[in-house]
Amino acid sequence: MDPKEHWENIYTTKDHTQVSWYAAHVSSTLDLFTDAQLDKDSRIIDVGGGASTLADDLLDKGYGNLSVLDISSTALDIARTRLGDRADQVRWMVGDLLNYDFGTYEFDVWHDRAVLHFLTLADDRKRYLDQLNARLTHGGFAILSVFADDGPIKCSGIEIVRSSESDLEDFLGAGFKTLFTKRTIHGTPGGVEQKFVHLVSQKS
Repeated sequence: MDPKEHWENIYTTKDHTQVSWYAAHVSSTLDLFTDAQLDKDSRIIDVGGGASTLADDLLDKGYGNLSVLDISSTALDIARTRLGDRADQVRWMVGDLLNYDFGTYEFDVWHDRAVLHFLTLADDRKRYLDQLNARLTHGGFAILSVFADDGPIKCSGIEIVRSSESDLEDFLGAGFKTLFTKRTIHGTPGGVEQKFVHLVSQKS
C-alpha cells in the first residue's frame, strides 16, 4: 500500500480522535513555540499536520500565517470542518512532502511531529532535508518532534526511525544551531505512553 492510500484509509475508516497520535491540544508543541519566542507573524508550516488541532491552538494564540501540508485530503478536510469559518485563515496543502512543489513559498518555522520518523530510507530522508533547506528562510526555525531512541518501534503498523537529540542534530547538519531539546511522553487515547524527543534549531 502506498503512503497516500495508507493514510487515506486510516482517516476514512477510523475515528481520528482515537488514533494513537491524537491529542486534544498538542501542549508539548505549543510549549516549544512559546519557549522559542517565535514572532506571531512568522510564516509557519506544519508538515504532516493532517487533522491535528495545532492550527486551532496557534490561531487561538495569535499566530496568523499558517500552512498545513498533508498527504491525506481526508485528514485536512477534518481539520477544515472543525475550524469552520477560521479555516480560511490557514493555507491547506495536499500532497507528499518529499515531492511537493511549494512554488515560491518560504517559511520562517518548519514544524514536524508526524513525517520524519516514518522515513526509514536514506534517500527519502535526504529528500526531506532538501525540502526543508529549500523552503526554510535563513534564521528560520526547524521544530522537529520524533519518536525517542527509547520510544515505540512502530506507529500505525509502520516501521519508524527512533532518534536521540544528537541524531536529530546530525540529521540537520552544520547549517543549523540547536537552541534547545526536550523529552516528553505522549499518552495515546488507548492509554499507551510514547516517548518523544523534540529539537528546536535555527538555520544559519
